[in-house]
Amino acid sequence: MSTLQPSGVPFQERYLALDVLRGLTIALMVVVNTPGSWSHMYGPFMHAEWHGFTITDLVFPTFLFVVGNAMSFSMKKLEQMSQAKFLKKVFKRATLIFLIGWGLNAFPFFAETESGIAMINWSEVRLLGVLQRIALCYLFAALILYYFNKTGAIIVSLLLLIGYWPVMFFFGEQGDPYSLTGNAALKLDLWLIGPKNLYKGEGMPFDPEGILSTFPAIVNVIAGYFAGKFIQKNGNISSTVKYLLIAGLILVALCLIWDPFFPINKKIWTSPYVLLTVGLDLVLIAVLIMVIEVWRKRNWTYPLEVFGRNPLILYVLSGIVISLMYIISFGGESLKSIIYQNIFTNWLSPKNASLLFSIAYMLLIWLIGYWMDKKKIYIKV
Repeated sequence: MSTLQPSGVPFQERYLALDVLRGLTIALMVVVNTPGSWSHMYGPFMHAEWHGFTITDLVFPTFLFVVGNAMSFSMKKLEQMSQAKFLKKVFKRATLIFLIGWGLNAFPFFAETESGIAMINWSEVRLLGVLQRIALCYLFAALILYYFNKTGAIIVSLLLLIGYWPVMFFFGEQGDPYSLTGNAALKLDLWLIGPKNLYKGEGMPFDPEGILSTFPAIVNVIAGYFAGKFIQKNGNISSTVKYLLIAGLILVALCLIWDPFFPINKKIWTSPYVLLTVGLDLVLIAVLIMVIEVWRKRNWTYPLEVFGRNPLILYVLSGIVISLMYIISFGGESLKSIIYQNIFTNWLSPKNASLLFSIAYMLLIWLIGYWMDKKKIYIKV
């Protein structure tokens, strides 16, 4: 017999809105990570250059939010474990996700040199990244939720957000503490990790998934957890949607009040950025619950469920497959370049070609996920 929630809907069906949100997040991650050309992109599909916000800046924190949402279910089982078993499980999971992310940074493990193909210099592989941040945020959120009660977790979250502000201000460069070259997050990463193992995409060693900026990102996971618990307690009903919308709008308002003093910035994951993304995620999950659960409109959800059922492996595959497309070459030209030039750029404008390539690539990864779903293959770490 299935357990019923207040609306009378079987308990397990609560996962559908979460699967859809998670699937939407993975689909958008693939789209924004694999344009046809990084030089030709529409603004909404690019991260804000520094301070500011685009819809793309919502994608990663939303994934952290749904990690927390999922934890609102899994923590019930984890909380019943002995301390030793709990620690073993969460540290093992976090370590595996971290190592997969690090391995993805190193893939394909070999590089072409003047003397031929040689193994990469492992000492220069980027240490951090998207999966590594997910691993660390999951780990710390699980520890906080396990060792503190709900009130304690809220207090810790507030301390992380409020405390991050003076740390960034006082330890950043005097006069411009939130700049690319003078922020405290960069200083800490250069000291602890060193420039060789940091991301170079900003034209200099700087990691947008660095150590210090990981701490406020933990709050995105904890917020997802509390949103999940609230939905479980109150059910997938219209009043739940109303309260989620109100909470989301309040957080967005608080973000806008704080922004003039501590700017919204994804790359150093500022506290107002956390409030903004959590607020928007609450609005988004509320809308999904209203459509999927309250109005029972579900005939459109399956394509996103495919991504949501195998999120980690499909994200990893999206990085591996595009890397292989760059490696495989014919006549000195990469497979990716051949496909892009002959199928997309020869009839579309540069930006449209770039966008359509990213959408087509996302659909390719979706087909892999579709095959896995039909074969009932679900890979979880």
